[in-house]
Formats: sequence, structure tokens, C-alpha cells
Amino acid sequence: MINMQQLLMTAVRCSRWPVGGDALVRRHRCRPSGSVAHVSLLLALLTVFGAVKPSQGYLDDRQPVYLEAKIGSYVILDCPVDFPQDEPIPYVLHWNKDNKPVFTLYDGVLNAYETFIGRVTLLNNDILYGKASLNLTSIRESDNGWYECKVIFPNRVPNKRNNGTWFHISVLGGTLLRIPPVNQTVLEGDPAFFHCVVQNPETMFVEWYKDNVSLLEYYDLSHRSMMGPDGSLTINPTQMSDLGFFTCEVRNTANDTQSASAYLNVQYKAKVVYAPKEVYIPFGESAVLDCHFRSNPPLKNLRWEKDGFLFDPYNVQGVFYNRNGSLQFDKVDDSHAGRYSCTPYNDLGTDGPSPIINVIVQRPPFFTIKPKLVYVTKMGGTVEMHCDARDRDGYHVPHIAWVKKDGSLLPYGRFSFNGGNITIEDIVESDRGIYGCQATNEAATVTADAEIMIENVSPRAPYNLTGNSTDTSITIRWAPGYIRQYLEYIIWYRLADAPEWRTLKVSNKHILEATITNLQPAREYEFMVLCQDNYGDGMFSKAFRYFTKPTEFEQPENGLQDALLQFSQIGSPRNFIVHKEEDHYVARWEPPELGLDQLRFYILRWWIEPKHKLYGSAETSETEYILDNLDEDILYTFQVFALSTTNYTSGSNEIDLYVYPYRRVKVMTVSGVLILLFCLAVISILLYMKRNRIRKLREAENVKI
Repeated sequence: MINMQQLLMTAVRCSRWPVGGDALVRRHRCRPSGSVAHVSLLLALLTVFGAVKPSQGYLDDRQPVYLEAKIGSYVILDCPVDFPQDEPIPYVLHWNKDNKPVFTLYDGVLNAYETFIGRVTLLNNDILYGKASLNLTSIRESDNGWYECKVIFPNRVPNKRNNGTWFHISVLGGTLLRIPPVNQTVLEGDPAFFHCVVQNPETMFVEWYKDNVSLLEYYDLSHRSMMGPDGSLTINPTQMSDLGFFTCEVRNTANDTQSASAYLNVQYKAKVVYAPKEVYIPFGESAVLDCHFRSNPPLKNLRWEKDGFLFDPYNVQGVFYNRNGSLQFDKVDDSHAGRYSCTPYNDLGTDGPSPIINVIVQRPPFFTIKPKLVYVTKMGGTVEMHCDARDRDGYHVPHIAWVKKDGSLLPYGRFSFNGGNITIEDIVESDRGIYGCQATNEAATVTADAEIMIENVSPRAPYNLTGNSTDTSITIRWAPGYIRQYLEYIIWYRLADAPEWRTLKVSNKHILEATITNLQPAREYEFMVLCQDNYGDGMFSKAFRYFTKPTEFEQPENGLQDALLQFSQIGSPRNFIVHKEEDHYVARWEPPELGLDQLRFYILRWWIEPKHKLYGSAETSETEYILDNLDEDILYTFQVFALSTTNYTSGSNEIDLYVYPYRRVKVMTVSGVLILLFCLAVISILLYMKRNRIRKLREAENVKI
């Protein structure tokens, strides 16, 4: 005999699900045991008591999904689409709430109904959610209820498959706020309206915020805003600066609060917000001419005019468009001067062109007097450094200023200027370093460097050590105690628990980093950096510790193999050379003698000196590489590294190579030969004319006789 009370309790238990946090999704399945008659009776009882929505959908195998969300939050209704034979075909999507349409998708057109307008978005992430999934935002009390997802294939018989899902949304936390604000998109100048309907306006207080700042603190916006008796907000008219998040916060007499937010998207025609009257660009150098605009929707086109005519960079050699629409002059010449204007466009159109921008081509200044490269003095001494510059056109005198290249200030109260010259008195240790004389005009700034060295004073210690690592190497970077042209650095390093130190000398004097290779994975190492100059060793930096990363490869369990793995390093490439062949340079080397069976590939790198700036890098499994993109009249440093399968690297010897300016010399030689031939031709013609004149004079004398 059926226990009616037990069935009723089961029905009630299945219809009451525990309450959770914000937008918390909980899935429950009620599977009552017993016969089919018991199940049917249970469903009938649930229908009578209102626990489920009576629908034919519950007679199939689809199980409902129960969702909970607070007012003002969101829920995701995940509904997959099961295509026949897993081949996507056209389909129609219907979402219903309590048997009423909420949202439809047909032929790419989305339609939302009634109170769901602006709150429903179709999710197209095939990895996380199904193709028919929805994101319902700005949850309100009326969203409580049953939702059904239906997928129909109009061009297939039958037009339905096992698609669709039932959902039940339980709206929580409606004690203060009944209808939260919804995201708005308006045109600039049109009004914007945000709901914030409270449960009891007489006992509740509403305050609005924009981007977490009280609306009362926005002077202009607060004067264009009005709050209704139910707490809703109206902004009229809107401006482009109103774009942002608006939050309504509800508070009752017991000081309980509840808040909800919505985004205001203010769209407007693309407009120019700033245009300088004059722009100076440096002759012979690169320059950029910007168009300062704002656009929402995003910029679609940008039109430039010069001297009243369309200016198309694609038809002007050496001028290009940057991504933001600005003009890039590769090498400025006099033809680039003129009167420019820009006009931005988006999908809404344009607010008009910019005011005229007068572009003036200005020659950079040049030094007439440069300071010496090095000034050597003693503690307490005086140093006077000379500098002067002029504009190339002679119409202006550039501004001359002195700076210390390490970023510190000039010594307060101990320096003075005389024109472009600077005098520093009572020299102290902190005065040493590199100084720059900067000459500036409207177009460019040029700098001439000079160094002050103090006799018998060792360099200060490097500081601010930082690092990054792989499983077998650590790269250490540091800041110099001061900047000098004749500095060398030595890296001292060891395992943190090891007694012995190892050293690595930085081969280039201008580089402030070093990579220590062939280290053990997942171990801590200790580092110190020592600075040297011509007067001897300085002080060590503070000790710095850093871990190598764990190895990405599976370590062998056998102790002997584990011990051998630590020594499975790879040797350095041998006999590394770089030489010229025909019209290009070739780098060649021999494979390492140690660990060749573990070689992954070679890494060839080359730097520009003396700044030691990385210029190029290439990976190859061969023992040679053709270098066909080297610039002439440049000093390069080359080095090749062998990389093992266990991420050990080992570098070869470094090669310094000066690329001789063959093309320039060839042009100069050809020009010289042509000039010489021309001179010889002129001399020959002159000699011929002279001989011819002498011959005629002699003939004339003979005739008289």
C-alpha cells in the first residue's frame, strides 16, 4: 500500500532546495524509488502542490537545473545543442518563462521580450557553454520561475531532437531592492534611465554612485541627474564623459544595505578633442603627427588633409599610417611642412575636422663646443665643463641644460652656469658619474656626454638586484652604484648551502645583467655583484637569493640515474667563427664534444656595440648560419649557444666583427674615379687648346716673314 504521507514529504523535500550565495548554481535530481505508478502519483502530487511546472517536458529524460541568484546579480542558463550527426545545421532557438516567450534566435536575429530587453545575452563560447546558452543579468523579483530552452531544426524531419533543458531560478535577497538597474546604451544628448525600485520607499534611502564615487561629487553630472520617488535615476542630457558603471545603494532604518550596478554606454560621433596650433618636426629624423580624437563606437576611418587637399600616405614616399591613425614620417624633409587637418569617422559619422595644424620642419641644433669626455679631479676640487650649441638655420638659439645621467639632481648650492658652461665646486664622492649637456629647440634634443672621475676613490656597490629563472639558469640584473665608462662587473654565485663561491665576469662593460647557466633545478642560489674600475675593486652588493624553477621533465627514480642526470650537461660549440663570403657573412662552428646526443638545437645571437643591444637571434640545427641582414659601419658581437633536451645551455667564445662599409666605399671610389677622369679630360682639352693656339701663332709669324 502506498504511503501518501511519505510521498508528500518526498515531494516537498524535492521542491525546497537549500539557499546559497550569489549566482550559485545547484543541480538536484529527484529520483523517487518504487514502481511507475508511484512515480506518476508523485508527479501528480508535485503538480497539485505547485512544486513543478506542469509541462510535457517532464515526461522525457531531461532533468531540471535549479539556480539561485540575488537581486542585481546574474545567472547563466547553460543549454547545449545536439546537432544530427554532429554537423551544424540551421536551427531556431526559443526560450520560454512560464510558457511565455522570453528570447528567440532565428537566422542570426535576436529578439527579447517585455522586461528582459537589455538583460539577455546569447553566449557563444563553445568550450564552456552550449550554443543555446543565455546570460540573464540584473536579476529582479519577477525573474523567479521556470524557464525552458527549446531547439528546433526547421529544415529537418523530425524537427526536434533530444535538445533543450528546464531551469528553475530562485531569486534571493529581495528585502530591500525589487528592480535593479539595467545596462543602457544611448546616444550622446539623449536621456538615460536606470531602475532602482525599492520595496518600501517610505522607510528606505537610496544613494547613487558612478564608478564607486558618489554622484554628488560629480558637479556637472549631478546637475543633469534627477532621482525619482522610487529611487530610479534619470540623466538628461547625457555626455560622453558619463560612460561608466552606475550603482544604486539601498539602506533601511536598521542600516541594512543592498546594491546593484549597471553600465552606461554613451555613443557619439567620432570627434577631435585637441589639436595644437603648431607642431615642430625635426629635419632628417623620424616624426609623428597625432590626431587626438575620441570615438564610441570605435574609429572606422581617419582622413588627413594637407593644404586643403586629401593627403594619402599610401601615395607619399616615406609617410605611413600608424595603428591609431597618426602620420609617421620616416625621414622628415622640407616637403612635409604645411597646414594639416584630420577628420575621424565611426559608424555614427564624424563631428567634423580638426582645426588647422601648422607643421613646421625644424633643423635639430648642433654643438659648436662639446665638453671633454672625461674630467679627472680630486676630492674638494672644482670642475668646469664647457658646452654651446646653435640652430642650423641660425634664427634661434637652443636652450642648453645640464643633467646627471643616472637621474640624480645636480649638487645643490655647489654648481653655477655661465652661458652653456657649468662649474661644480667642492667635489664630493657623489658628484662622480656621467653628465649630459642637452641642447633643445622646438624640433629635437641633442646630448653630449662628459664624465667626472675622482682620483683614488673606488666605485660604489651595485644595488637593486632582481632575477628570473628557468630550471637550469638564472638571469641577474642590477642597478649601478654610479655610471662610468670604464666599469667591469664580476658575478659571485653559489648554492645557498654550499661553502665555495664561483665567479663569472661580465664580458661587456655596458651591460647590467648576466645569465648563469648549468644550474640545478629547484635549488636556491646566492649572488653578489662586484664592481671594478681603473682604481681597483669596489664594494660587493648585498647578497641576493633566487630559486631555479623545477624541471619540466620527469626525473628518474633510480638514485644512480638521478645523480647522472645532474651531470648530463652539454658542452660549448667549438671553433666559432664569423667571416665574409661573397655578398654576405656566414657564422660557422663545430658541435660540442660533450653531450652531443642531448643536443636540441643551437641559438645564435648577435649584439650591437658598444651599447650591447641585442640585434638578432636565430635557432638552427645546422652548424652554420647565413647572416644577410647586417648593417654596414657597425660593430657586432656574436655568440652561439648549444641547448640540450634538459634545457642546459652552454655558450661559445664571443666574436667581435666590424662590418666594413663596402657599399659606401665603393660609391666613393667610383665617384672619385669619375671625378679624376673628368679632371683628366678637362686638362687634356686645355692642353690641346693651348698647343693649337701656339701652333696658330707660329704659323702667323711665318706668314709675316
